[in-house]
Amino acid sequence: MAAPRPPRLHLLALNPTDSVTEGFLPAAARLGLAVTLLTDQPEAHERAYGRREEEGTAPHRLPALDIVPCDVRDFAEVISRIAADGRRPRAVFTNSDHLQAQAALAAQYFGLPGKDWRAALRTKNKAELRRALAAAGPDVADPVWSAELATGQDPATLAGLDAPYPCVVKPREGVASEDVVLVADADELVRRCAEIRERRPGAALVVEEFLDGELRTLETLGDGRTLHVLGAFRTELSPPPHFIEERLRLLPAPPPQPHTDQVLAQLRALGVGFGVCHTEYVVQGDRARLIEVNYRAIGDQCDLVLAELLGIPLFEYILRTHLGEPLPDDLGARTDGRVRMEYVMADRAGRLASAPPASVTERDGVRLDYRPLRGIGEEHPLHRTNRDFLGVLRATGTDQERIDAAVARFLAAHRWEIV
Repeated sequence: MAAPRPPRLHLLALNPTDSVTEGFLPAAARLGLAVTLLTDQPEAHERAYGRREEEGTAPHRLPALDIVPCDVRDFAEVISRIAADGRRPRAVFTNSDHLQAQAALAAQYFGLPGKDWRAALRTKNKAELRRALAAAGPDVADPVWSAELATGQDPATLAGLDAPYPCVVKPREGVASEDVVLVADADELVRRCAEIRERRPGAALVVEEFLDGELRTLETLGDGRTLHVLGAFRTELSPPPHFIEERLRLLPAPPPQPHTDQVLAQLRALGVGFGVCHTEYVVQGDRARLIEVNYRAIGDQCDLVLAELLGIPLFEYILRTHLGEPLPDDLGARTDGRVRMEYVMADRAGRLASAPPASVTERDGVRLDYRPLRGIGEEHPLHRTNRDFLGVLRATGTDQERIDAAVARFLAAHRWEIV
């Protein structure tokens, strides 16, 4: 008798990411899932996983994996490719900002558990997010002034906008702070929008009130019944006019009130409560004002560190929700862990001439894990986004002062040279 086939996860992806390669694929293997990876960049994924096979790590970490070319931004094409596969999916999942609505629609089509596609669209579209929060009323969310420059609309029409300067302009469906900029007046607003349109022809843009204050995140995981708070980070940004994350620190558990409950109320108003979600907000006194909602796991290796610090099978829990399994009432997460994520950034365009290699050290209860993100000899323009990261330093322990001191020593002892 032939052995039963393992249940199949259909995973949607664009480019390879650490979250998928080091988090979700190994978790799928541990859950005994086979994976069909639908992507518009199959060669990039084949190279990424091929390297792991050469290193001898893939057999222990990756599941049975089929990489299938697909226009994953088109939900109808996604559904068609899954149906043509002939193997009924057990779950449809993505961790991509750009593909949440497509995955949700595909899951709904096949009668599988998943996110509400309307909530996925509502959180991805920043103009729609503002409209939804405004409709929820001031008892749920403080109003945030915003305006939309529609697809193809001339930026010159913004010249007479009665905006509360300084304000922020950003792509309506943007990610990773790309083309997000603070503008001082109407002239700069029109000019910046025109510049963005040169890089993104016809793109819809959003102009928003500048929310000044301490930037925090809230990380949540739900199964549609229970919504768990996994943790919260405090984020430090580069100086204006750009908004690049330079470092994050995990806030002590439980996350601070009343802000956490306010964010949860706003997430409920948006329809968010299934699977994992990464929310950014600003603290203004006793009020939490949302910046954006990313209906996926926090990125840039913070999710990998969070799983380690909490001491729970985080990526398995996330996948289990999409398999229709309820989450436990208590995740059993540790609360004593602390972390500092330090991103070493390029300050100019050019070729990386020297940089420290990957390393892992432990001293005085602090573990330092440094990972290069750009190879020696690589030449890049200056993006003013996380694509400028040269490396990431993950410092973990239980004492924040020791962690900060260890990071300072590491940075002082190493050099990154761009020529």
